[in-house]
Amino acid sequence: MSAPLLTLPRALAALLAVSIALVLQASLFSHLAVGGVVPDLVLLVVVGIALAYGSEVGMVLGFGAGLLLDLAPPADHVAGRWALALMVVGYVAGRLATSGRPRLSQWLPVAAASAFVGTSIFALSGLLLQDPAVGVGELLRVEAVTMVYDLALALVVVPLTLALFAKVEPDRVLAPR
Repeated sequence: MSAPLLTLPRALAALLAVSIALVLQASLFSHLAVGGVVPDLVLLVVVGIALAYGSEVGMVLGFGAGLLLDLAPPADHVAGRWALALMVVGYVAGRLATSGRPRLSQWLPVAAASAFVGTSIFALSGLLLQDPAVGVGELLRVEAVTMVYDLALALVVVPLTLALFAKVEPDRVLAPR
């Protein structure tokens, strides 16, 4: 029998990390928005989780984190868009993860790709659902600002997330897959 997808320590650590990121993203970082773009702390936590445990755990926790982000005030969009985006981000980041302990040169491109993929899915789903939050003309500007913001914060958020999970389950996290 294989190891369970979510152990209690892993689930509690994930809930703690996502909750802290969500509160910071919705409160503190909303005041630091550049052109209406807030950094995606929750997305970066999902990237860290997926790097630590792989694509299956990243997908499950990405969906849950995205759903929380969809429902948290001041949500101004159709619920489910962030759930879809972060579920795909968790899968992609988990698939791009390398075996062994990730180094900066390995996870920084994964964080960049994940930020691009997550923001693109969120924005394109808004266009499909005719959600007026971001128009087609603004899409590239939003992507550029998001990439810069997320890459800068990834230097702090992803290592902290990896360190948290290394403390919670040192024998399981970052093991070769």
